[in-house]
Amino acid sequence: MKRRMRKVTALVLSVGMMLSMTITSGAVTIDEAQKKADELQSQKSAAEAEKDTLAAKLNSIIDQMNKTQEELSAKETEISTAEEELVQAKVDEDDQYNSMKKRIKFMYEGGNTQFLEILMSSSNIGDLLNKAEYVSKLSSYDRDMLTAFQDTVKAVEEKEAKLQDEYEKLNTLQSSLVSQQTEAQTLISSKEAQIAEIQDQITDNANLLADLKAKAEEAKRLQEEQAAAAAAAAAAAAKKNNSGSSSSNGSSSSRPASSGNVVSGSGYFTHPCPGMTYQSSYFGEVRSFDSRPHKGNDYAAPTGTPTYAAAAGTVITAGWSNSAGNWVVISHGNGLVTKYMHHSSICVSAGQRVAKGQQIGYVGSTGYSTGAHLHFQVELNGTPVNPNNYM
Repeated sequence: MKRRMRKVTALVLSVGMMLSMTITSGAVTIDEAQKKADELQSQKSAAEAEKDTLAAKLNSIIDQMNKTQEELSAKETEISTAEEELVQAKVDEDDQYNSMKKRIKFMYEGGNTQFLEILMSSSNIGDLLNKAEYVSKLSSYDRDMLTAFQDTVKAVEEKEAKLQDEYEKLNTLQSSLVSQQTEAQTLISSKEAQIAEIQDQITDNANLLADLKAKAEEAKRLQEEQAAAAAAAAAAAAKKNNSGSSSSNGSSSSRPASSGNVVSGSGYFTHPCPGMTYQSSYFGEVRSFDSRPHKGNDYAAPTGTPTYAAAAGTVITAGWSNSAGNWVVISHGNGLVTKYMHHSSICVSAGQRVAKGQQIGYVGSTGYSTGAHLHFQVELNGTPVNPNNYM
């Protein structure tokens, strides 16, 4: 009987020890999981604060980019205006130079007899002096006007160069801002990925913590059931002993834990792009993307299609323009000017004399252009006129 009591007592003690170890082990694991949950939440809050700071920096960069873009647009307009002024100044200089050459040629071919005839036709000495002074003033006027036009060209060229320099500085700033924007956006994306990763860890840890708590509750319940069974067995054994009974059986129950160069037509101008596919825009047309009347005709054509001088003249400009791309401007005298824009490349140079139908370049889509075409513009005394009037 004493041997049986010792067995029951040992059973109760062993069950109590095992359940105590289970509860202690579970408590330590739960504490560690809770500590990790706090650490992860702190990391997430810090990452979100860094993301907010980066987002504020990005918004500041975007605001500065918008401001710089407005300044760039304004500077492009100023440059375009300066280009127009420079072309007109060169046209005026060229016209004055040609006029002066004609008068010099007239006086050279006539020789001194022309001056003598003018002077001998004087009615009196006063008239003679007046005519002599007129001839001198005419020559001085030509020189002074040519000098003035040349000074104007120089001043406008300096103005355009200054504007181009300012534009390049703004463009460099904008490029730097774009790089900063990309860097900030990359950092934000990286921070968002970090936050998402921490949130995944928080979710996994929360699931683990819930599972540990469920297991701890189950272990506690089993401990209570087994302790009660052991106590009942001990009580029954004691009762049996007291009543003189010779035998008694104790029992316990448990459950598993849960888990889980070409001329065409008869007009004064030849067609500047006879190889065109179709005419895409017309003079005076108001297009959906521009409220201003179109200043010329647009001829759509494959890139590389040749373009030609509409009439003989002097090339005033042959080079790059921000808006017109690779362009050519030809002065035909008497204030008549033609402009050819958006070339992929050009094959004439400023100061060159070109013949009607002589090739000047190849169709492209440079400058402000949405597709391969030639923009052909005609101006009379600086005012755009319908090209069809001359073709």
